[in-house]
Amino acid sequence: MGTFEFVFDQRLGIKLPDFTQPYEAYSYQEQLEIVENWEEIRGRIPSRVMELERMIEHKLHQLGNEDNFEFSCDLNREIADLASIINDLHIWYRVSADVSSIKPHL
Repeated sequence: MGTFEFVFDQRLGIKLPDFTQPYEAYSYQEQLEIVENWEEIRGRIPSRVMELERMIEHKLHQLGNEDNFEFSCDLNREIADLASIINDLHIWYRVSADVSSIKPHL
């Protein structure tokens, strides 16, 4: 019987799985719990993406009004970082977990 947890990722702003063994090695009941936890986390990803998109829009507005080249470069870098986070969140959103065909032992 392995252990698993979901650990908060500061950069992405969501919890990510942290397993001590391959997913398929977990028992049927553990897989059910993992899927339930992941689907709850996964359901919050679109809201997190929208929050980051609003931050990008704000920075783009700042960039459009900025005359200082150095600060413009900083804003561009921040926008790129936020876009990278959104991309990673989209990848995680596509990760779905299914309960394997292991029969539960009742």
